[in-house]
Amino acid sequence: MIQVKNLNYTYKKSSKHAVRGISFNIEKGEIFGFLGPSGAGKSTTQKILIKLLDGYSGDVKIFGKDLSSFDSNYYEKLGISFELPNHFSKLTAKENLEFFKSFYKNQRADIDGILKAVGLYDHKNDLVENFSKGMKMRLNFVRALLNDADIMFFDEPTSGLDPVNAKIIKDLILEQKNKNKTVFVTTHDMQVADTLCDRVAFIVDGEIVEIDTPKALKLKYGLKVVEIEYYVNGEIKSSTFDLASYGTNPEFLDIIKKYETRTIHSMETTLEDVFIKVTGRSLS
Repeated sequence: MIQVKNLNYTYKKSSKHAVRGISFNIEKGEIFGFLGPSGAGKSTTQKILIKLLDGYSGDVKIFGKDLSSFDSNYYEKLGISFELPNHFSKLTAKENLEFFKSFYKNQRADIDGILKAVGLYDHKNDLVENFSKGMKMRLNFVRALLNDADIMFFDEPTSGLDPVNAKIIKDLILEQKNKNKTVFVTTHDMQVADTLCDRVAFIVDGEIVEIDTPKALKLKYGLKVVEIEYYVNGEIKSSTFDLASYGTNPEFLDIIKKYETRTIHSMETTLEDVFIKVTGRSLS
């Protein structure tokens, strides 16, 4: 669905590349994530793909066609949720969605159903100027669902949301995947990338340094050990063993025979730990 090869972009009045020589592909029905800190090039890449920025170099193909060949009908195929809410504050939630829905040829979106999905139905006739930041973020998100798009772009979709509402948004994104939509997520939230994405790309200073599934990255860069906690005369002890051979390790076998086990688990690292290890940068 999306093919990017050697993409470069520099903003006017800047001597530094915002995006430098990045290449990646996104398959139909895949949730693909850009994981990186603020200023890494995540949003810039998305803006290029949705034709908000031109003047880039490199090859970009969408649906197998060169990006530059699309006219305004391109937006019929896209669902877009920006990082920052941008609504008409003097209109109600429902009026905002009806206005943006009117831009599309596909007029079948169930606005009441969409508002119910994100917990805003009871506020559909309230002016957006009275909404909290989280409510505005949720309203911003559902605009991407108005036109039954083939490719969906979500920029920091859970930013500013509490855990309950963040889960609602993540579930809705997974629902789009189940409908075989292609989803491109940019985030600096490790949990969002880990729980949602089929594959992630680590991007720092405009360059991609790794692309793989979250599981594969954690296995590749994580410690391959097993930790066992056990009781010895009422005290908690712990030992670690090589993951590949712990089942035949005499010391390990002796522990599980002699002592009561408290916990035993592989020491799988987090995606954030992997990101820091690979890039030398934090996600904040």
